[in-house]
Parts: sequence; structure tokens; C-alpha cells
Amino acid sequence: MPEALSASQDFISVLLLQAGYNTVVVMLGAAALGIAAGTVGVFAMLRRRALVADAVAHATLPGVAIGFLVAVSFGLPGRSLPFLLTGAAATAVLAAISIQLVSTRTRLTEDAAIASVLATFFAVGIVLLTVIQTLKTGGQAGLDIYLLGATAGMLRHEAITLSVFSLIAIGFVTLLFKELTLIAFDFEFARAHGFPVRALDLTVLALVLAVVVTGIRVVGLVLIVALIVIPPAAARFWSNHAGRMTVISGAFGAMSAYFGAAISAVYPDTPTGAVIVLVAFSVLLLSAVLGPAMGLIPRMLGARKLRGIA
Repeated sequence: MPEALSASQDFISVLLLQAGYNTVVVMLGAAALGIAAGTVGVFAMLRRRALVADAVAHATLPGVAIGFLVAVSFGLPGRSLPFLLTGAAATAVLAAISIQLVSTRTRLTEDAAIASVLATFFAVGIVLLTVIQTLKTGGQAGLDIYLLGATAGMLRHEAITLSVFSLIAIGFVTLLFKELTLIAFDFEFARAHGFPVRALDLTVLALVLAVVVTGIRVVGLVLIVALIVIPPAAARFWSNHAGRMTVISGAFGAMSAYFGAAISAVYPDTPTGAVIVLVAFSVLLLSAVLGPAMGLIPRMLGARKLRGIA
């Protein structure tokens, strides 16, 4: 009992940002990433691009490996962040283009194209990482953090970068909100009325790519997809209005990241990225039960009222 009370007190201290500088940096940086992922994820979900985000995230792995090899070839440290992120962005874009070409130029459906590209790029990444481990260069240790992330090791400049990126992502969504909402709900209507639907669709994909590339260093390519998908799915149970759904999704993303990082700070042996995703999933479960838009309990109560009227 005293141990549980102590853990509760520690948790409250962490939530109030009283647990030390490093913990504060991690929590605020993770929350910034959660806001960006939740906000952008709404339009990825409405445009049915969630699986594309998954494929793009997995496609960053060979880019990280190629970035390492290029940096080493120039005599630079292999784990130079600009090279790794540039490589990740390049292969992510290549994967998105490949999905588009396969789904439009062949008889394969989009889900088959996504699955094929995801598996191929991820396999190439694993092979390249295996090759890198056999090289006699230094610095290859630790590249696996791009698989599962290293949230607890977030630095101040990384947290600032995430915060700036979050503001930029929110700015883009705010500026193009009406257009992005229109193509999400009625793509053909938007095209018939002269809206640049392809450019808008590419904007959604570009925002997803930016979130993935920015977030893989923090939560890893496996878990960044969860931050893009789960908060919007939870927000869908609370509102049918795109604007409110976007705000709620961003709030859920920030809350999941903030609380997940806080739990990991109290229990340091737990993986921060995975805890963040579990918190997000808990929010999704509560939303599925209690959410007023499509939650289980409100729907049951509504059905009883209808039966009473009948």
C-alpha cells in the first residue's frame, strides 16, 4: 500500500512537470508529436490513407540504412541525423510513389499494392541493417532505435523541432481545412467543381510523410503509425463534425503521448513509445464505449428510447 501511494505521488509530480528537466523535455516533446500526428491523422483516416501511412513508415527503414552508408562513405559519423532522416524521407516518398503506380497502372487493388510495397521495403531495410552490422565502421550500434524509438532519450533540440513541426502541421491543416475536408468526404464533387484534388491529396500524403519522418527517431517506425491512426479513430466516437473531430484527435494524441511519457518516467524500465501507444489504445476503448457520436452506451440508450417511443 505505501508503495502504491508513493507511485501515485510520483506520478502526480511527473504530470505537474516537477520530475526534472529531462523528463519535462520528453513529455512536452512527445506531446507536440502527438498533436501533429493526431491532427494530420484525421485526414489520413477520412481519405482512407491509414494503411499508406503504415507502408510509408516501414519504408523508412531502408532509407535509414542507406543514409548511414552514405554518411560513412563520406567519412562522416554513420549515425549523422541529417543523413539518416534524408534517407528515410527519400525511401518514404519512393514507397508512396510505388503504391500509387502499382495501384493505378496494374490490376492489383490498392490494399494489395500497399501490402506488397510495405513488405518489400521493410525486407530491404532488414537486409541492409544486417549488412551494416558486419561492417568494420563504428557507430552502427543503435540503429535499431528507428524500429521501436528512443523517446526517453529525447534531447532538447529534438523537442523544439517537434514543437515547431507541430505548429507548422497545424498551420497547414488550418489553412486548407475546408478543401481537405471536402476531398475527404466527396472527392468526385470537389474534382467536378475544379478543386485541385490531386494536389490536395498529395498534401495529405506529404503531411503524413512529414509526421512519420519526424517521429521515427522518437517512437520508431512501428509505433508512429499508431499515433497517426488511433487518436483519429477515438475522436470519431465523439463527433461527426470534421472540425471538432480534428481538435479532439489532436488533444487525444497529445494526451496519450504526455501520459505515456509520464508513466514511463515513474516506471523507467518500461518502453516509452510502447506505453504511449497503450495509453492511446485505452483512450480508444473508452471512446468506443462512452463516445456520444457512435459509442456503445449512447447507442444502446438511444435504441431504448426508440423502443419506448414505439
